[in-house]
Amino acid sequence: MEICINDISQISEAAREFISQMDGHNVFAFYGKMGAGKTTFIKAICEELGVQDVITSPTFAIVNEYTAGSQPIYHFDFYRIKRLEEVYDMGYEDYFYSGALCLIEWPELIEELLPDDAVRVIIEEREDGGRTISI
Repeated sequence: MEICINDISQISEAAREFISQMDGHNVFAFYGKMGAGKTTFIKAICEELGVQDVITSPTFAIVNEYTAGSQPIYHFDFYRIKRLEEVYDMGYEDYFYSGALCLIEWPELIEELLPDDAVRVIIEEREDGGRTISI
């Protein structure tokens, strides 16, 4: 499936479409170059799910926890991970296998730790400045 975002004003609509296609999955790995819009799209997803917290990239914290109603959402950014031991030390399994929604940026750095049923989401910037999200 592909979702096209031609303009930033369409991001909420794209997030709603993405949510409608989640299909019971809870771990989503977002791939894309720096500046492709991973954090921006994850923020839109969280907002559409009802998160009231301030949504920011967890670049230095590695994981941010948000709440949508009574459900936790975990937002990961593994960009600064240097060794897999850091991910083991943070207890990644407690998050990935909790049943809570996990939205992961830079998953290629921890690829071997992703659950088998993790959904790969690729965000690509087009020449016209729009984005294509492939699931």
